[in-house]
Amino acid sequence: MHYTWFGTATLWMVAMLCAGVLLFSDMARAQGDAAGGCPCSQDTLVPRRVTLNDTYLGLSMGPLRQAKLTSLPNGLVLRAGKVEINEKQLTSEIAKAPAEMQERLKKNGFFVLENMAVRTVLLAEAHTWAGKTGRNTKQDTAETLTKAYLQSLVAEVRVTAAEVRAFYDANPDAVGGAAYETVAKDLQDYVLQQKKQEMITAHVQTVSERTTVEVDAAWVKRQAATMLDNPVDNARRSGKPSVIDFGRGGCRPCDMMTPILAELHKTYAEQCNVLFSHVGDEPLLAARYNVQSIPVQVFFDRDGKEVFRHVGFFPKEQMLAKLTELGVK
Repeated sequence: MHYTWFGTATLWMVAMLCAGVLLFSDMARAQGDAAGGCPCSQDTLVPRRVTLNDTYLGLSMGPLRQAKLTSLPNGLVLRAGKVEINEKQLTSEIAKAPAEMQERLKKNGFFVLENMAVRTVLLAEAHTWAGKTGRNTKQDTAETLTKAYLQSLVAEVRVTAAEVRAFYDANPDAVGGAAYETVAKDLQDYVLQQKKQEMITAHVQTVSERTTVEVDAAWVKRQAATMLDNPVDNARRSGKPSVIDFGRGGCRPCDMMTPILAELHKTYAEQCNVLFSHVGDEPLLAARYNVQSIPVQVFFDRDGKEVFRHVGFFPKEQMLAKLTELGVK
């Protein structure tokens, strides 16, 4: 397995959580939906809200999957508590990106919006945390405060020798065949950082569970038309099971996957989609699908729902076993 950060533009989801310009300085703590309330009869139950994921499965693999689709005032594209983001602010955010990325970002406006919203909500949470812990924020920037908050969530995380050994046994190609004793210390540091990142990611992914988020339905519809028009999403929405391998050339386990993917594509083309997506050529797509290590194989069922993912080299026999579970024979 090759662990790689693709840079600010490519792993936009992670980078913007801890960096960037503060868009909203006067934010109140986000309030979640009130729990409890008076009991209701079956006749008075409120219908389940229509979420982004209900209507546009896969448009977001991130925290706003459960955002509510609604009609917002003219120009407003998102509201989360007292946080509001309009199209003008979104355009300004895209203009901060490198020139070569701006056209891609314009076609992926919802992805940019999602990161803007998450960043501001996390900053509000960071201010609340600072108030509770007595942290002096006079010298903090939005970046340093948010980073300190996220790090506090994983400050007590540890890894065991068993976890390190399990990683070594499961990823022999990641260490080039080196003996466990010679790489154990480096692997311990790596596994620890990976474990911390997974916990932070889990916290970020639940933003819309802690804060009620609304997005403008008409604006999202326009965004979906451009964002979902790519080989990966077209395959996922084709009505056939799909497996997408995210990787790049020059990465040993990625190169080892190449003949396997070619054979599966040739043999099962009528029954399923087998695609390779180059993370260097499609960095935003990789970021949208939360690709942080390569290679990664993501499996989707006939309805386009992700059902399994694997990081690292994946032998042909195991690939076939997963495809068989999805109905490929």
